[in-house]
Amino acid sequence: MKVSYKKLWKLLIDKDMKKRDLERCAGISHYTINKLNHGENVTTDILGKICKALGCTINDIMEFIDDDSAQ
Repeated sequence: MKVSYKKLWKLLIDKDMKKRDLERCAGISHYTINKLNHGENVTTDILGKICKALGCTINDIMEFIDDDSAQ
């Protein structure tokens, strides 16, 4: 299974925020934003910081995608 953060990027657009704004609000690094951009795994602590900064839940920022594209 892969992780998709498309919901996070949509939420930032809806809130008129840039990724740098999220870095500052959530106290996360540019490296972490880069990992999110590439759909890589991050810790639950990071996800919690993002949710707290945006006032949302984990379901609002990410989803699991079945990477079995052969079907």
